[in-house]
Amino acid sequence: MAAAVKVLGFGDNVIDRFIDRRIDYPGGNCVNFAVFAHELGIDAAYMGAFGSDGSGDFLRSELAAIGLDVSHAVVRDGETGIAMVEVVDGDRVFRGGNEGGVSVREPILLTREDLRYVDGFDLVHSSVYSASEAQIPLLSAADVLVTYDFSSEDHFRSPEYLDPLAPHLDLALLSCSHLGEAETGELLRSVVAKGAGLALGTRGADGSLLFDGSELHRVGAVPLVGDRPIADTMGCGDALLAAVVSSLLASGWRKGVAPSAGAIDAALSAGSSFAAEQCFIDGAFGHGRPTPDSARRRVEARVDSPSVG
Repeated sequence: MAAAVKVLGFGDNVIDRFIDRRIDYPGGNCVNFAVFAHELGIDAAYMGAFGSDGSGDFLRSELAAIGLDVSHAVVRDGETGIAMVEVVDGDRVFRGGNEGGVSVREPILLTREDLRYVDGFDLVHSSVYSASEAQIPLLSAADVLVTYDFSSEDHFRSPEYLDPLAPHLDLALLSCSHLGEAETGELLRSVVAKGAGLALGTRGADGSLLFDGSELHRVGAVPLVGDRPIADTMGCGDALLAAVVSSLLASGWRKGVAPSAGAIDAALSAGSSFAAEQCFIDGAFGHGRPTPDSARRRVEARVDSPSVG
């Protein structure tokens, strides 16, 4: 029997504070990836820096309740990252925040002991919101696949940012809802030309594209049908990536072993289906709590301000 695969989310954690609902949800790109992989039956862990405040305690306790391994996460003295979110026509819209708190200001810098721990995984995922750029070459040198989320902002696609990272990545994820299909395909080809093994572009309701160095694969978005109300789109891209990665790993994708075209098509289909289900879940993966009273007063003032929206 083949050994079970293991994945690690390495980097950011955050509280997604929904200012319209007055509810805080645990989240963060790397946390979401690990939780979704866990939901899909993958042995998953999270490694990052939690704040020492009440929000950090909330995050840690919720991840432990889910069953996620956080044994190599650390607690830093300081505040947890807060992202202010509002739902507009079903879509989650970010309204600012505190720039990631201690998870970004004091991220984990990998030691030899940390790298020995990382060697026990098949894949490590990080993101532009994790302040992990200097650690990516260290991860790439280990016997693990490395995936990285470049989000949607233009400055993360600049040569100054992207070029040093791309050669160390086995899969680069880019949010491309604001681009047409031709532009997305061109972007993905350029990322692979810079050294990434695979480049995946998500386009929301228009589906996703993946370039594997020779072929551009496409999948449509799964229609949201039925009587269930759409909650929000928080975490949809993270869910899609987790499902794609889980499927590719199950097909035999490993460091130095490229996935087949058939495996990629099956993975994209799995990702599209899992991302669609995510639209019916509040926050990234639920587990919300009322925004604390002290913060709620600031939220209410923010909602009432004409500058919001």
